Amino acid sequence: MKLVTAAQMQKMDQKTIAEFGLPGRVLMENAGRGAVRAFLEYFPNALNGKSVGVMAGPGNNGGDGFVMARYLFQMGIKLTVFLLADKERLQGDAKANFGLLDKLDIKVVEIPDPAAFERQIILLHHQEIWIDAIFGTGLNSDVKGYFKQVIQFLNQQRQPVFSVDIPSGLNSDNGQPCGICIKAQATATFGFAKTGHILLPGAKYSGQLNIIDIGIPSLVIKAVNSPQHLLTGANVRELIKKRSPDAHKGNAGHLLVVAGSTGKTGAAAMTALSALRVGAGLVSLGVAKALNPVLESMVTEVMTCPLGQTSCGQLDYEAFDEIKTLLDAKKCLAIGPGIGQSKDLARLVCELLAFSSVPVVVDADGLNNLAENPEILKELKIPVVLTPHPGEMARLCGKTVAAIQKDRIAAARNFATEFQVVLVLKGASTVIGLPDGHIFINATGNSGMATGGMGDVLTGMIAGLITQGYAVDQASLMGVYLHGRAADYLYKSKGPCGFLATEVMNFIPETIRDLESRQTPNSNLPLRNESEPFQEVVLRSFESRENISSPNTP
Repeated sequence: MKLVTAAQMQKMDQKTIAEFGLPGRVLMENAGRGAVRAFLEYFPNALNGKSVGVMAGPGNNGGDGFVMARYLFQMGIKLTVFLLADKERLQGDAKANFGLLDKLDIKVVEIPDPAAFERQIILLHHQEIWIDAIFGTGLNSDVKGYFKQVIQFLNQQRQPVFSVDIPSGLNSDNGQPCGICIKAQATATFGFAKTGHILLPGAKYSGQLNIIDIGIPSLVIKAVNSPQHLLTGANVRELIKKRSPDAHKGNAGHLLVVAGSTGKTGAAAMTALSALRVGAGLVSLGVAKALNPVLESMVTEVMTCPLGQTSCGQLDYEAFDEIKTLLDAKKCLAIGPGIGQSKDLARLVCELLAFSSVPVVVDADGLNNLAENPEILKELKIPVVLTPHPGEMARLCGKTVAAIQKDRIAAARNFATEFQVVLVLKGASTVIGLPDGHIFINATGNSGMATGGMGDVLTGMIAGLITQGYAVDQASLMGVYLHGRAADYLYKSKGPCGFLATEVMNFIPETIRDLESRQTPNSNLPLRNESEPFQEVVLRSFESRENISSPNTP
């Protein structure tokens, strides 16, 4: 599913009006009308005498709120519009729709400043449901002064809030609050979901996300062609290849994993076994010589290969020639989990990347060693997947973790396009950046995954899929989605935390099976909708041109 930025949505609106010829007022009518349907689905008790307050700003977001007010009032809902400006400031379509409120005798209270706000404080406190129509998607600076006071007031009330297009104060591109932000129970957004609705913490502020079709024509959508996407089960299901009934292990490829060091044998084991769990035919695991007896007993289905080591139990650069030999006839190389860091290991990682003729997945200490010389990536002729968490990404980029987290999409896209790699930026709302600039935001996973070993499992899954013949971008999308989906099942069955990376790993085959068959593995465990992203945010789509009295079934 496409996601858009504020600028892309604005461009679609402008093209629809100027080039296609659909007036802006029609788009606003469709937006408000569709938002009413979403509002009534979420707040059916509004029809039972509840007092609804519309907090409206002076721009087009306020105009959408005025359209909602008109429809809701004509349904008999007790409603008051609070205008956070003098009505003389209104312009264009917002002004036109405001004028219709007077014709219907809808109660409008102008509160353009703090003094006026205080004079109406009793009436403000009597509202039982709020519609937030203060700011739209164009906001990109911190909310200050009077508007900050209004948002603070709404957030401090116990009454639920329904946001129009985006919670006021939320940056629609990166999901970060602009100083302060409305905490909505539900949001109706127009045309497409915005990236800020999906990225955390934006997903928490948006609540249930309802996507309203406002009539943007397909030719305009194609012309703007947003490169952001929400990764869903439908995307991944289309990529899954059916295995031939007469397949044998040779058909499913042979992976080489180079991982582990003293105290970190688990990372090597989980990476190797996860590749088998996702369907790889054969896996060889290269480890420091002293660790080979340990790994042989841990991974009975994996072939272990003892390699040269240092006195402290890490791989030695001298293992390079041995690894070169092991790479013969392999389909993929995974390197990094638990190998440790040193100048020799940095040299080993970089030279293996330069030597390899097969795709390489680099994770964990492989990334930390690569951070010594990331420019080598520009010289490679093979497909490469990097799977950093924010700390590893910060080291690769020479930035702070805070800078990476502030705009995860930009961080992933910039690195992926500059170095022509697939960049999997892990964390809540994992972002996958492709070399062509396209971005996918994952729709699965939960906070129970915040435990050791989860990244090792993901590395093995991606490498195991590449080994079977999937392209590196396909394998990365599939691996990330299935990894989170398996954890979502465990979240439902075991609880919000305490399940282990190995349990996620062992649940991979069932996850793939049930995604293919559109089933949940346990009928007693309701799974979120296919289109439903993390953090309990639900996406629903509404056709604004259908009859308001008969909303679509999600």
